[in-house]
Amino acid sequence: MALRLLSRFAWIVVGGLFIFSGLIKLNDPVGTAIKLEEYFEVFSSDFSSVFLSLKPFTIYMSIFLSTLEVVLGVALLVRWRLNTVVWLLFFLTVFFTFLTFYSAYYNKVTDCGCFGDAIKLTPWQSFGKDVALLVLILVLLFTQRHILSIPRMNAGVTGAIVLVALVFSVAISVYAYRHEPFIDFRAYRVGANIPKLMKPSAPIRYQYIMEKGGQEFTLTSYPTDTTYKFKKMVPLNPEDGPKITDFNIWNDQGDFTKELFIGNRLLILVKDVKKADQESFKEINALLAGVEKDQSPKIVPVVITSSSSQDFDVFRHEVNLAAPYFFADATVLKTMIRSNPGLLLFKDGVVVGKWHYNDVPTLQEVQQLL
Repeated sequence: MALRLLSRFAWIVVGGLFIFSGLIKLNDPVGTAIKLEEYFEVFSSDFSSVFLSLKPFTIYMSIFLSTLEVVLGVALLVRWRLNTVVWLLFFLTVFFTFLTFYSAYYNKVTDCGCFGDAIKLTPWQSFGKDVALLVLILVLLFTQRHILSIPRMNAGVTGAIVLVALVFSVAISVYAYRHEPFIDFRAYRVGANIPKLMKPSAPIRYQYIMEKGGQEFTLTSYPTDTTYKFKKMVPLNPEDGPKITDFNIWNDQGDFTKELFIGNRLLILVKDVKKADQESFKEINALLAGVEKDQSPKIVPVVITSSSSQDFDVFRHEVNLAAPYFFADATVLKTMIRSNPGLLLFKDGVVVGKWHYNDVPTLQEVQQLL
């Protein structure tokens, strides 16, 4: 009886977790691709440079792996080709467990991206999650008879359900890739107050790890005793810290970050001029022309890039982009928008609009948001 309950518990949890994890990643396939690039960069330096050759294919791998998670989760729950599915889940989880252990032990990739930006896990939390998942899958491997004993639909119906899951997963991932994620879990989502998110929501409290006489002590205040040797300080309420810590905008004249939070600013983000979609600038330039003529409400266009000034000067003449430009870190721009180029609309530092280059808004749409 207990074994049957454990088997069915593992069946529901594993299937549900794989579906949830896959859907979160399919919601933001570009974000998952960025995480894969991080792993390939680490592996290229630690194992072989051949991993760098995989970087151009990360978006396809992102969609494939995320779709596979959903399809396997659905197949498990409807018990379609159960033995094969459980073994595939086992090998997939072993692979993920290796990745998370490697990241945690060597402190290589600080966020595995297991649940995208929806749920952030530390490397060791990710590894622990995968170990627990692996145990549940092992339970399934040895107790499949208890799951098969549950009345089920015929093979044709279960096969059709799995096929629908496959088509649905690919469709939503392709749509999210060509537009923005359906649900935006990032700090720069519509409605976010960027200046506020750059400040702590409460004073940060720390504990101090000190050493004295070969022993380690944890103190809530920094000791005045000079015989203590400082080791590290650990925040007690990190959740109250700034949600955005790396947002900086600058040009040759200096820092422009605070000025960006004044009034209405239309941001055109060009992460990498070599990979930017040039055709989209026809619509972007038309929007900028309308913004320049219409002064009610006044909207100031700002171009932000992570490319060099030399490369961007050549690029902006190629696409006839006439607007002042500034610089930002490439990682920040990747977090702000998943498309290249992309547009954000700030109103006194609050994100009120966000668009993929496939969805460039009209001037009227921009004005309505202000």
